Amino acid sequence: MNKRIYLSPPHMSGHEMKFVQEAFDTNWVAPLGPNVDAFEREVCEYVGAEYGLALTSGTAGIHLALKYLGIGPGDYVFCSTLTFAGSCNPILYQNAIPVFIDSEPETWNMSPVALEKAFEWAKTENKLPKAVIIVDLYGQSADYDQLLPICRQYGVPVIEDAAEALGATYKGKKCGTFGDIGIFSFNGNKIITTSGGGMVVSNDEEAIRKMKFWSTQAREQARHYEHKEVGYNYRLSNVCAGIGRGQLMALEDRIKAKKTIFNRYAHELRELPIDMMPISEKGNPNYWLSVITLRNQSHIKPDAIITALEKENIESRPVWKPMHLQPVFKGNTYFPHEEDVSADLFERGVCLPSGSEMTSSDQLMITEIIREIGRSNFTLRKLPLGDYK
Repeated sequence: MNKRIYLSPPHMSGHEMKFVQEAFDTNWVAPLGPNVDAFEREVCEYVGAEYGLALTSGTAGIHLALKYLGIGPGDYVFCSTLTFAGSCNPILYQNAIPVFIDSEPETWNMSPVALEKAFEWAKTENKLPKAVIIVDLYGQSADYDQLLPICRQYGVPVIEDAAEALGATYKGKKCGTFGDIGIFSFNGNKIITTSGGGMVVSNDEEAIRKMKFWSTQAREQARHYEHKEVGYNYRLSNVCAGIGRGQLMALEDRIKAKKTIFNRYAHELRELPIDMMPISEKGNPNYWLSVITLRNQSHIKPDAIITALEKENIESRPVWKPMHLQPVFKGNTYFPHEEDVSADLFERGVCLPSGSEMTSSDQLMITEIIREIGRSNFTLRKLPLGDYK
């Protein structure tokens, strides 16, 4: 059997062991320590935020952000529907009520049209949300010039779920810095990883101070263990932060590699009835995953591609199943774009292997498998690889 080609595996830079070894040499192997402090500072410097808080996951960051914004039982929170469950599960942790917002065709991110509909409904029903969670999907920024004014009109704070978008920009500004609070993920499949981890960034010093307090079990300043509030064990370890510091040094190289992979897919699949995820002219994505959609007139179906690749030990996945279609959220309110964009993308989309260490020969094997599926319906000719930088 061929070696396994994963969707988005970790890619070590070679710098990680220096920081991990320092943690072991100084015995800072427990949570917190110099690597954590430095990692927070370095991420903030990179994205242009004032304050950072390193945590065990991006989901933990969203949870603490919701808690800081005062979301509680019965409150409404608007959230992008085309996303991973980690974006909206924390709403339920706070016993609040998610309302899902459709995507726009241009970026696949939250639709300003649908968001406006949701706010008009909420105003009429006296159910204005206490927060809006906007996701930067697959490494591409949402259209904040359209979305933020709507939220500001109603005085509702924004949590930017940039879990997949570290390094991406919108009009020259880094993702994660558009909302009142921004969230990153360093899960094993992200563009850089700490094995598992995340970070909250904000220019609100009090927000970070309070979330840091909750993330360390809400322990009061006393000699004994004194607790006046419920806390959580959410802080990142010093060892994992060391991995993150080494990974961060290679981030720009990872973005370049993933852009090359995206462009190679676009070139090799251009004769098929396949479209790449649209890239907005308003920003630069980090190309975390290369995602395709099959045109409606295509005889190729996503399951056919996923099954054919799996037979060759190659991992691929459908596009995220929208949250409003998930059984756990059955009955939650949903506002579509002019048509149901997210459901359509789920029906027609495939995430292709996008590891930054993937070789060109591996990628050409993947595209040849996809092209073979199309040969029964389309006449294709092999074209030169070309330059994808």
